[in-house]
Amino acid sequence: MTHAARTTAWTAPNDPLGAFCHANHVSLQGSGSGPLAGLAFAVKDCFHIAGVPTGFGHPEWLRSHPAPTNTARAVTQLLAAGADLRGKTHCDELCYSLTGENIHYGTPVNVRAPDHVPGGSSNGSAAAVAGRLVDFAIGTDCGGSVRIPASYCGLLGIRPTHGRVSLEGVVPFGPSFDVAGWFALDAEVFEAVGKVLLGPDSVAAQPQRLRIVKDAFALVETAVRQALVLTIDGLGRLIPDTSEFDISGSALAEWFEVFKIVQASEVWGNHGDWITTVRPELGPGVKERIAWASTLTPSVIADAKARHAEIRAHIDGQLLPGDVLCLPTSPRVAPLIGSPVDKIEVEYREQAMRLLCIAGLNGLPQISLPAAQIDGLPLGISLAGPRGSDLQLLALARRLMAQMTSTT
Repeated sequence: MTHAARTTAWTAPNDPLGAFCHANHVSLQGSGSGPLAGLAFAVKDCFHIAGVPTGFGHPEWLRSHPAPTNTARAVTQLLAAGADLRGKTHCDELCYSLTGENIHYGTPVNVRAPDHVPGGSSNGSAAAVAGRLVDFAIGTDCGGSVRIPASYCGLLGIRPTHGRVSLEGVVPFGPSFDVAGWFALDAEVFEAVGKVLLGPDSVAAQPQRLRIVKDAFALVETAVRQALVLTIDGLGRLIPDTSEFDISGSALAEWFEVFKIVQASEVWGNHGDWITTVRPELGPGVKERIAWASTLTPSVIADAKARHAEIRAHIDGQLLPGDVLCLPTSPRVAPLIGSPVDKIEVEYREQAMRLLCIAGLNGLPQISLPAAQIDGLPLGISLAGPRGSDLQLLALARRLMAQMTSTT
């Protein structure tokens, strides 16, 4: 779908947080009417806007790719629903990180924790919402790139059911797991965006059983579990039928390895030729992941894909309509900016991915809610459910946020 870029009164983004792209800035006026009229949003710089180059978190990508001729379907849906686009937002290099630190563009400010990272790869979108520069913002989530920034910045953030929100006009990354998600501070705005992007409901069952994912909670420190207890209690008041559930058979470490291989193989398949030809400078962590992806053999990839299918079949047999899974979004609060790479990769990324891969491998919708704080830093809790239960989860999140507000 074509949507010409029209500059509005916002000739440059209001950007005290370093959240917005400047080299390829664009702002678009929405239809002026609809369920999102009067709201402003931002979009991660992997969504195409007609006539405006896409940066994908790297200046060499911006330089070496022509401007797209079509605007991403999700963006046109939001514009048609009345929302105004304020600008494009920064992301991690090639969207292959969870920190939000980009050696080329810097680190957007996390207003809830200024000395700490905002999380990635949808870092600019999260920072812009947390800083109230926009009402909501769009990102992508393959490995956790909406859920982690939501937890680190104290936001509502959703990874929808895989395939439910259009990725037409979005740079591909790991298509087996890629989704378009969004952030908001206000639960009603959060839900309204979902009603625009998700399309007709596909699941009739309302939340009936709360299943606490005990193998996920076993991965986090006692302080994290204790910080989330009050929110779990509140969920129990909304869904009294509550039980513990070992979703993986204590195999989340193995699940992560499967996810890592399938994701990396697809990233290299999509972008390996460009990386080999252009030889872009890549920052710590991203550089090593790309190099490892290039070494994966067909047999290793085939084995991982077969195991992925088994995991998905296992979960399909375990989840019932009306089930709501509860798990930590992240094993920790946001790390300090400039933390050592080995600490980030082992203590943060690998542990986080063992939680995040649950929804990714199984295509499940997952919402992170701002549930608690540890030493003043935000910490999220997640609700997930069977594929297609997105709208039910959004409504539950709204009810839970209202309950949390009334008790504070």
